[in-house]
Amino acid sequence: MSVHHLDRDRNGLEILDRAECLLLLTTVPVGRVAVTVGALPVILPVNFVVSTAGQIVFATRPGQKLHGALDNAVIAFEADAFDPATRGGWSVMVQDQAQVLSADDAAPYRHLELERWAGGDATSYVVISTERMSGRRIAERR
Repeated sequence: MSVHHLDRDRNGLEILDRAECLLLLTTVPVGRVAVTVGALPVILPVNFVVSTAGQIVFATRPGQKLHGALDNAVIAFEADAFDPATRGGWSVMVQDQAQVLSADDAAPYRHLELERWAGGDATSYVVISTERMSGRRIAERR
């Protein structure tokens, strides 16, 4: 009988593979986008979905998130879950290019159930590639 060996980082956290990261991202509705605005970091919550192509997609209106995602800027995205009772949880981080989609390019994403954090109708969709994605899980403690 073989024993499955978990890869661990230097802090003892389980290193998650791409498939596990994408699966975990589908279990939470809210993540955080980190962009640079006026040379300062800004972190904003967003409702998001994972597309069938494995991209992070969120809807927005013109403002800081949209500004930070313009011109294929590299931004950071993070989502996580944590159980205070067991002290277990996970975190997935993406650092990759974001693209603001034109109305025509956004057509394939309009069917996705994307509720905006702040409410109201979205006028743009932002897609973040997940080529640079990493995840960690901390084991539950009882």
